[in-house]
This record gives sequence, structure tokens and C-alpha cells, in this order.
Amino acid sequence: MEKKIPYKIYLEESEMPKEWYNVRADMTNKPAPLLNPGTLKPMTAEELGTVFCEELVKQELDNDNRYIPIPQKIQDFYKMYRPAPLVRAYCLEEKLQTPAKIYYKFEGNNTSGSHKLNSAIAQAFYAKDQGLKGVTTETGAGQWGTALSMACSYLDLDCKVFMVKCSYEQKPFRREVMRTYGASVTPSPSETTEIGRKILSEHPGTSGSLGCAISEAVEVATHTDGYRYVLGSVLNQVLLHQSIIGMETKIAMDKYGIKPDIIIGCAGGGSNLGGLISPFMGEKLRGEADYQFIAVEPASCPSLTRGVYAYDFCDTGMVCPLAKMYTLGSGFIPSPNHAGGLRYHGMSSILSQLYHDGYMEARSVEQTSIFAAAEQFARVEGILPAPESSHAIRVAIDEAMKCKETGEEKTILFGLTGTGYFDMVAYEKYHNGQMSDYIPTDADLQIGFDGIPKFPGNEIK
Repeated sequence: MEKKIPYKIYLEESEMPKEWYNVRADMTNKPAPLLNPGTLKPMTAEELGTVFCEELVKQELDNDNRYIPIPQKIQDFYKMYRPAPLVRAYCLEEKLQTPAKIYYKFEGNNTSGSHKLNSAIAQAFYAKDQGLKGVTTETGAGQWGTALSMACSYLDLDCKVFMVKCSYEQKPFRREVMRTYGASVTPSPSETTEIGRKILSEHPGTSGSLGCAISEAVEVATHTDGYRYVLGSVLNQVLLHQSIIGMETKIAMDKYGIKPDIIIGCAGGGSNLGGLISPFMGEKLRGEADYQFIAVEPASCPSLTRGVYAYDFCDTGMVCPLAKMYTLGSGFIPSPNHAGGLRYHGMSSILSQLYHDGYMEARSVEQTSIFAAAEQFARVEGILPAPESSHAIRVAIDEAMKCKETGEEKTILFGLTGTGYFDMVAYEKYHNGQMSDYIPTDADLQIGFDGIPKFPGNEIK
């Protein structure tokens, strides 16, 4: 007899994963290495160690070890807000009148409001363990900056955050949460760094981007003794830490004999999507099971669906290593849309490789349609979702409605990565009819593509 699926599936603390899963170990085609922009040779551990913590560099370069033990102190911190629930969206299913079964992994049950704390505590722990004074970072919508400020305050580390200017202005309360946890928050681009002054002189009045903020944070880290830079997404190490999401999800589903047909996540830099899909993708890569993976990105910043697969700078100021990824060009400045955490010109090298190899698909959606989905979800499931997460909700609803037409009883899983309680300016604009859908033209995108570095083997087709 089939087990009755509870509305929320919670694991016991004893069932929580004690290791992170490294999907690269199961990839036949490994993600391309980071390149030194000066020499165009793969970055060495020594070179990366001037920017990142030593242990994180090891994790960044590890393509072989399938499982990495989670230090006990991080396991203990996780228990403050994990395990996170896997929710059967019974109310949404009923409202949609779909035969599909819909599940979501809810990562918003902590003060940072999102999944970002999973990697923030790991990165702060390794910085503290190395004896550093503090860390610098960038933040888009503010969840990563909030998460890092929480982790740093717990471990008595200094935290300097550069926040994308449009989010700094749109989300003052999230900025204040960071300051409550002891972080300093600077709108980016700013006059406080050389790179910020350069960007402002070239683009006066710019609303900023994650690429700009990364450049400023890296500059401060590399010019301040006892500091390192930490990043909230994109990097291999971040996807490794976020695998806790997918591993918990898989344990919960296995307990009840649930196998998802479709797994959906929003995609900006790739941390939550990579974290959610990793153990399922591992099964697919090993030939043990098959799943349909869908990455959902904003139509205003469509790196997977309209970008090119090439080596590019991870930041606007061109001070970071080159990463091979789907990119719109490091000079691409997206419109000031409301999914601040998805305003990144590139995509994780791991996810880019998997997408390039045909293991997952990508869709782009307009922001008015994602707010319509967010509102629909909030009214029946009782959680106000972040705009970023609502990209996944949009496609989950679309897929459930397809099942209504075909009569298929597919099982759909998506990542509800965070709450939207600090995104009320965006909700207000949507409700007042002041929100528009910006979709870059081919000419707009070409400006970004023209700035992608040109060298043998990096020609854009």
C-alpha cells in the first residue's frame, strides 16, 4: 500500500547528511579550469590562495572526491535551521486541478531568508580556521550578504559587503539586517575602490550589477591584510556546499518512495539549482535513473538561453580569473529588474558544462509572469516567495498545467529558495501595474559579447 505523503516531510537531525556531494566526480566532461587572465594558463592553488581561503581553494579544484566531510562545527550550525522541509503542495495541486504531484524544498526558514546560509557558514568557518580577520563579498538581492553577515557574527569575523546599487536602494531593510549582524554595507559601484570609480566614470548613474560588486569586493580583499574574498554562487565550492539541499531532498523522497520526473530551479549564478539537482544529476550521470532538469532564468538576463559558451571574466572590472561558462559578457549590465539575485552575466561552470552536454534544459521567463505565479502561489500555499524563487514556481505551474491537459501524473519538484518579505517594493510595482518586461535585443547582447576576451580557442561561434 502506498504511504500517505505528509504535507511536510521533515528529517530527524540524525538523518541529516554528514558529507557534501561533489557532482564533478561523476561528470565525464569536467568543468573547464579557471584561467589566469594574464597567462591564460589554469589557475594554481597558490594563485587562487591570494583571493580565497586555502581549504576552499582545495574544494574548488577537487574534481575527483565524490564526498567531502562536513566539519562538525558546520553540522552543529546547520541544526539551527536545518533540516529544511520538503513540502507536498497539496493546496496548489487542488487549486490548479492538475493530476501532477508537486513538491518544493523550502529553504527560507532562517533570518537570511534563503538557501545562502548553507555556504556562508562553510566559507566563514574556513576563513576563521585559517586565522583571518575578515572577508569581503558582493550581494545582489541581499540574501547572500545577510547570510554571510550572520555566519561572520557567529564566528567573530569582520564582514564587508558590496551590495548592487539598485538592490541597496530597493531593499533598505535587508541592508539593515546585514548591519544588525555587524556587516558594513556599501552600494556598488562605489567611490571607495579604484574599480568602482572607473565603472562610475564610464557608466555614470549605473544601477550596478553583481559583476561590478564582485570587482570591488575582490579589490578590497586583495589589498587588505588578513582578508579573503568569498562568493555566494557560481564557484564549484559553493555548489558543493549547497548540495545539502538536494541530499536532504533525496533522503526525504526515498523515505516515501517518491521519484521526481521534473526538477526545476531558478538560475542566476547557479548555487541553488546546482545544490538541488546534484544528487539526482549524479544518478543520471551514472546511468542509474533519469530526470528532466529545467533551469529557469529571467528574460532580462538570459545567460543560458541566449548567452555564448566561452571563457569570460567573472566580474565587470576584469580582475577575477576567467571561467568557461555561458555568459552575456562581463560588461553586460542588466536592466534594474526585481530578481536582484539573478542579475549575473554568467553561470556556474559546472551547470554550464552539464547544459552544454545536454543533461538539462533552460527557459527564460518575463518578470510580470513570475510575479503572477508568485501571487498565485502565496494565496494557496501561504508563503510569500522571493522573486528569484518565483521563476521556478512559474515553470512548475506551467508544467503542472501541461499535465492537466495530457492527464499525466508527473511528479514535479522545485526549489523554493527563499522568502520575499523584503521584496515588497517589487510586489507593489507589480500590483500598481508599474512593472514592465525588459527583454534585451540582439544588439544589446552584442555589446556584452564584444567584450569577451579573444584568444586562440575562445572564438565565439
